[in-house]
Amino acid sequence: ISAERVIVLQSFGISYANKNYHLRGVDRPQDRVVTLVKWIGRFAFSSQHVPKWNTVSISGYHIREAGSTAVQELAFTLADGFAYVEAGIKAGLDVDTFAPRLSFFFNAHMDFFEEIAKYRAARRIWAKRMKEKYGAKDERSLLLRFHTQTAGCSLTAQQAENNIVRTAYEALSAVLGGTQSLHTNSMDEVLALPTEKSVRIALRTQQLPHTDRRLLTDSAAGRKQHCADGL
Repeated sequence: ISAERVIVLQSFGISYANKNYHLRGVDRPQDRVVTLVKWIGRFAFSSQHVPKWNTVSISGYHIREAGSTAVQELAFTLADGFAYVEAGIKAGLDVDTFAPRLSFFFNAHMDFFEEIAKYRAARRIWAKRMKEKYGAKDERSLLLRFHTQTAGCSLTAQQAENNIVRTAYEALSAVLGGTQSLHTNSMDEVLALPTEKSVRIALRTQQLPHTDRRLLTDSAAGRKQHCADGL
């Protein structure tokens, strides 16, 4: 897919070096060796030719949707991330040439404070391990950049309007946890493709936290710190 994008951009005479894309890695366990080789090649190419590309979005969303707990989602997703890092280093790449463009994809659930704690823990664990174990020196390598989507499995078919509230709780936890981007599910997705009205409500639900400057400046920092550390 990355090669296809490069070729298409070249065919239109567009420089691909300054473009920003990402690909998500959700591969089967039996494909692990081939998968790592494929991604390492992408890391090497992207670091030299398309440094603004997000080479892989390491996803835990599907793990949570399959029934995992918050702790399991975080553990498996970070383990995947560290596997990519170790494979890159083993292949001879400098960690600071590819780590800054790694990104993550998490699931936002209903346990409000646990979700905030999950994101904060992820950011701490990633930064600490990247610095102490893998020797990263670039501050960008220590940043765990992540996208969040609200939980599809938390939606109900009965009284679907209540899903608006569920999605709002989940979205707010992601914002307070430090997400870089956010997808909010529509209230009727559990029934069918969402209507235009429900999509608009989901969009406004996403935009409201963004427009509250108090949230963007981390107004809940003290309470979050106490609750998150305890969790």
